[in-house]
Amino acid sequence: MDEIKQIFRDRQFKKLFVGDTDNTLIQFFRYLFVGGLATVVDWGLSFILFKFVFGERFAVAANSLSFIAGLVVNYLISTLWVFKTSKVSNKLVEFIGFAAIGVVGLLITVVITWCFRLWLEDRTSAYQMIAKVVSTAVAFLWNFFARKILLYSKKENKK
Repeated sequence: MDEIKQIFRDRQFKKLFVGDTDNTLIQFFRYLFVGGLATVVDWGLSFILFKFVFGERFAVAANSLSFIAGLVVNYLISTLWVFKTSKVSNKLVEFIGFAAIGVVGLLITVVITWCFRLWLEDRTSAYQMIAKVVSTAVAFLWNFFARKILLYSKKENKK
């Protein structure tokens, strides 16, 4: 937290965007942008699939496919800009771990979408968008902290 205060005190906002960092708050700040872009991909594709391809009966399929597209965007930008220190040296294994965490996020999205459909389908046609807002927020927090802790925190020096 002191590093963030120092950045604002010295007006060195560039540190929030440029350079490698292991500071969780700076990484979280950057991940908001990455997550935002991944969300635009996710939501945009979800809307297109929901509205024009699958229809209301297949909202879970639309959300699942769009979530996967957002996951790929998230991985690429996260590994280039947010998380530079990986606990995993093999990039394929890193991606599999990243994706596995994303799959849990996907399951969160699917369960929330399914529950909102059961609870709200008869009351509003906007249940899918309400579910998308809630599931995006929950999955975002899960994805950042699980990835930070399991894949991208500093490597421990073993003596």
